[in-house]
Amino acid sequence: MGPFAKEPPYTHGTTPKIGVLIINLGSPESATPAAVRTYLREFLSDPYVVEIPRPVWWLILNLFVLTTRPKASAERYAQVWTKEGSPLKVHTGRQASMLRGYLGERLKQPHVVDYAMRYGNPSIRSKLDALKAQGCDRILLVPLYPQYSASTTATVFQEAFAAIGAQRNQPAVRTVKHFHDDEGYIKASAQAINDYWFKHGRGDHLVLSFHGVPRRTLDLGDPYHCECLKTGRLIAEQIGLKADFYSVTFQSRFGRAEWLKPYTSEVIKGLAKKKIGRVDVACPGFVSDCLETLEEIAIEAKGDFLTHGGKELHYIPCLNERDDWLHALTDITLKNLLGWNSTATAENLQAAKNRALQLGAKQ
Repeated sequence: MGPFAKEPPYTHGTTPKIGVLIINLGSPESATPAAVRTYLREFLSDPYVVEIPRPVWWLILNLFVLTTRPKASAERYAQVWTKEGSPLKVHTGRQASMLRGYLGERLKQPHVVDYAMRYGNPSIRSKLDALKAQGCDRILLVPLYPQYSASTTATVFQEAFAAIGAQRNQPAVRTVKHFHDDEGYIKASAQAINDYWFKHGRGDHLVLSFHGVPRRTLDLGDPYHCECLKTGRLIAEQIGLKADFYSVTFQSRFGRAEWLKPYTSEVIKGLAKKKIGRVDVACPGFVSDCLETLEEIAIEAKGDFLTHGGKELHYIPCLNERDDWLHALTDITLKNLLGWNSTATAENLQAAKNRALQLGAKQ
């Protein structure tokens, strides 16, 4: 048996399509310990996520993490789970639908838009196979991570390339590395904050919280820290904030190693102790609300702030299905599709089919 998977049926004269696959982190199938354990095993087994020698980490993961963490994590997921399922998956699916519609208005070339998750379902491999089966000979991969990190963006590319590597007739592939300073993304992020303030008033301090990564990754050449700082600065400039009114912080620490600082939890507690009455928190590193925003910030961080003397903590929702954000994502997509618009017509496609038949090709 060869190294390649079976190819889908092919018909000569079929108009080739462009495939666009937006990709997010992933989610358990349900808010239960068993489902969370399955998800965590896949997520935390990724060497791009945990850069610890494999034998050592295997012992830690299987003897400690997967025996203790799933129950507590499932309880956290249960607090944010919706009737439709995982918030992250729900929002990502809606974003794919809206992107499909917006691209349809502006991209005349036949195309297919879908979404996948790096961990869990729908998997990257299954969606790449589906795009190919639908006739996509060019595929654009769009990780929904504004800031590039080896533990997020790079592992998406690695998984996608491994899946494509198993195909005999491989499509042309392009990738969107990051969009941390994209004008449309920055404007949408700033407007989301302004819109919230218009409805709910403005707090005394704004925290822009990004997902954390181990501190050593910065020393090893990961640009994530710098890109987060730039995003925060650009959003603040777009709104017109003074430097002492906002903080850029990092959340979601795991383990005992030092992670990027300042830590969101410590900054929020510090603001409470300083008698800052109301703190507003936005998470521009996430384009969809998920466990890290809805539970870690809106519930856990709020509790910490109140416990340490603060009066109000307001969580400002992610971009989710905001129209300005989806238009920005459409623009990002179109920029990365330049040169891929086909000039094929019905006539030359039929001519190509006739030539193939004359040479003995099957219908």
